[in-house]
Amino acid sequence: MEGVIEAIGRLYESTGRPKAGRIEKLPQSGSDRIYFRIYSGNETCIATYNLNRQETKTFIYFSRHFIQAGLPVPAILAVNEEDTIYIQEDLGTESLLNKLEKNGHDGYVYSLFQKSLAALARVQILGDKELNYDYCITAKEFGKQAIMSDLLYFKYYFLDTLQLPYDKQAMLDDFDALSAYLTRTGNTYFMFRDFQSRNIIVKNDEVSFIDYQGGMKGALQYDVASLLWQAKAELSEDWKNTLLDYYMDRIDLLLEKPVNRNSFVSQYNGYVLIRLLQVMGAYGFRGLFERKAHFLASIPLALRNLKFFIDHKEVGIVTPEFDRVLHLVVADDMIKRFESTQANEHTPLVIEVNSFSYKKGIPPDASDNGGGFVFDMRGILNPGRFDDYKTSTGKDKHVQDFLEQRTRMNKYLNSVWDLIDITVEDYLNRGFSHLMINFGCTGGQHRSVYAAEQTARHLRNKYKVKVKLEHINSKNWLR
Repeated sequence: MEGVIEAIGRLYESTGRPKAGRIEKLPQSGSDRIYFRIYSGNETCIATYNLNRQETKTFIYFSRHFIQAGLPVPAILAVNEEDTIYIQEDLGTESLLNKLEKNGHDGYVYSLFQKSLAALARVQILGDKELNYDYCITAKEFGKQAIMSDLLYFKYYFLDTLQLPYDKQAMLDDFDALSAYLTRTGNTYFMFRDFQSRNIIVKNDEVSFIDYQGGMKGALQYDVASLLWQAKAELSEDWKNTLLDYYMDRIDLLLEKPVNRNSFVSQYNGYVLIRLLQVMGAYGFRGLFERKAHFLASIPLALRNLKFFIDHKEVGIVTPEFDRVLHLVVADDMIKRFESTQANEHTPLVIEVNSFSYKKGIPPDASDNGGGFVFDMRGILNPGRFDDYKTSTGKDKHVQDFLEQRTRMNKYLNSVWDLIDITVEDYLNRGFSHLMINFGCTGGQHRSVYAAEQTARHLRNKYKVKVKLEHINSKNWLR
């Protein structure tokens, strides 16, 4: 990763800008792309490292096309010759989801959703003009084959993992009928494919869009369904309905003739279902197969979202076997299968998380039960060996960047969490009151401190459990 950072620095300087003061790796999401923020004086830019060269070429082409059309996407500042690194305008640090989490479902956030939908309509319709869809990564159009692929994605990576009995041929026949029904639309323009509140950046109360390299030609309804039915957003039924009406008002201003709202909404419901199932397939792949905790934790919320849709909406086509199986998938006992046990105000469990120095010895457990975990962090490269980090700790940002970018710390901790989560869930269910988790390294200042901090955060976020965090050797840290 150090070589990538150096290459980013050289590419940034090639634009005529001064040398970057700092380049920070940003948290990685579901994709294999790796993002960095470049700091240089008062300017910040975003760099992307991606070994999928075709994906990079697609994003660059789409971005430049949309910029020429006056649409709200980041300007591309530089691309390396190998098409593996590119630098783009930094649109800001807060997404629409951040605003929603910070402000709740208030009038201000509602106005941001309106702005997002108005801008979406412009990108879809104006961005479609003279766009060369040959640049698309996979299919040029979200037609019957692409819809069938999403349905099969859900089937293979989520439904089949549940091992529910169903008539496979009848299911495939229903898939074929549903995909054929949804392709009978005249409203096909540019489709983002992953239009959600995380990919909408808010700066000075205006919105811009990122992460549209998966775009293709498709029905207008799909992106609206993606935004309004995003499980994490938890929009009310009233918001979903009024925002859909607002969006249809906006596209009517851009189209040659207004849409037929009855048929538009009927097919919209079908695309809501497709989007919800595509998300379930992605959560199944990233969570059940790749074992990524964030995606596993998202499954119950996504299932509740799907359950609400099934109970309250109609698609406009009968798919008997598919409907039967979907009701099994969203049954209460099925949702509980994926829910993590969480603490409440009456839960007795307190988890002690400590960092320590092996020079001083492993912390004793003063509780009656003993046991717990001790993890040796000395197999991870020590930042304290380098002068720039000697007097810092695992709580400092540049040390965290070092451990995340130059060591296998993330892989190590994911393995740790797979182990301790089993015990935490068991202790919560059995009403136990104490668990100790210790992380040790040479000086108890860098690696163990980082591991303890991140583990405490993981436990609080996932289980809402009481955590007592202590850095036992803090009095001896090099200052």
